[in-house]
Amino acid sequence: MAGFLYLRGLNAINMNNKKMLQFRQIILLLTLPLLLSCKSKFMAVERNNHESSDAAFMQYLKEQQIAVTDSNEIDILNGGPAKFERMLQDISEAKHHIHLEYFNFRNDSINSVLIGALAKKAAEGVEVRAMFDAFGNMSNNRPLKKKHLEAIREKGIDIVKFDPIRFPWINHAYHRDHRKIVVIDGKIGYTGGINVADYYIDGLEGVGKWRDIHSRVDGAAVAKLQNIFLAMWNRETGQNIGGPEYYPKASAKDDARIAVVDRWPTRNAEQMRRAYANAIHSAKDSVQIINPYFIPTYIVRRAIKKALKDSVKVEIMISSKSDIPFTPDGAMYTAYKLMKKGATVYLYDGGFNHSKVMGVDGKFCTIGSANLNSRSLCFDYECNLFVFDKEDTENLLHIFRQDKKESFLMTRKYWKSRPLWNRFCGWLAYVLTPFM
Repeated sequence: MAGFLYLRGLNAINMNNKKMLQFRQIILLLTLPLLLSCKSKFMAVERNNHESSDAAFMQYLKEQQIAVTDSNEIDILNGGPAKFERMLQDISEAKHHIHLEYFNFRNDSINSVLIGALAKKAAEGVEVRAMFDAFGNMSNNRPLKKKHLEAIREKGIDIVKFDPIRFPWINHAYHRDHRKIVVIDGKIGYTGGINVADYYIDGLEGVGKWRDIHSRVDGAAVAKLQNIFLAMWNRETGQNIGGPEYYPKASAKDDARIAVVDRWPTRNAEQMRRAYANAIHSAKDSVQIINPYFIPTYIVRRAIKKALKDSVKVEIMISSKSDIPFTPDGAMYTAYKLMKKGATVYLYDGGFNHSKVMGVDGKFCTIGSANLNSRSLCFDYECNLFVFDKEDTENLLHIFRQDKKESFLMTRKYWKSRPLWNRFCGWLAYVLTPFM
């Protein structure tokens, strides 16, 4: 990836059309094996007039032995402030245990508030376990260092790194833990796109407001989130934490049905991308997608194209700006290609939209950690909720409509107005989809 980012800065390169074509062909040949490795042969859900999209997709999940749990209550949390306020309140009421699994805990003020709240509960005898990804920690500009971790442990919080980066380093580059999961007393669960960092509240210089969506769950689906956390924790620590005290009987009274789709690279590597693709294949009327690093793998692109061919209205929202280089050009290129096939593409211009959500036919939706790129769909550990409830889906689509007010439409004119270098980088990122 460093090499690709280096290419991004070589603005002095000047190739005529023939050389550019030759360069494209060389890159294509070099990356073809990896492109093919991320293609999946699978039986897609058939779009038909005799079965609703939610019923068709739930049947697919059943065939894949992915449980659709009943009697859940879910709150869609629109933005960092809403998530942290609600989560800190739930933490303050914890009685037995608090489990946290994040890509990173950025060493800033919201992290200090969170650690303070966890330390208070630990002092009361509540078990507190926290895990963060070593690469995610290294990749932010305010990482938790050894002295910080020692201070946290002194407060009674058991905190560990997932897969510490050790020599020869390269073997740790793949399969990072990108999930964002919190489980409190086995009764309340959180998951979505929001890590622990101030910019989810205050925004980021050069990008502006940081938009994201998270979820709070009360009900049977929490046990599935607990399973994910404890499997990762016990694997990383060598402990054997578990038992009925971590799985109390669910008491939620709402009727949302939720499937927890988890990606564990060595166990169910294709599960997330197949779930996304088949959710789109099941659509009969409409699909709405918000995703920040939109360079989807082959089967997801194929599903979107098939939906467009079948007259399904597809709306895609990506950001006009980003927190990282190169990838946004790839998202623009991918979205432009789908726009030419009939998709409506919105460019969010009110900051950076980091949300990872999708709605289908107004009947069901997904919220989670998975980006629609190869990093999430082919390599990392990820977790998404698929929520089968019209009211909750409408709440998510209301957020989508509100974000459209801070967006503008992608058009052919806009695409052609982009600098040639950016368009070339977009094409290159598209070709290098397996790396992105």
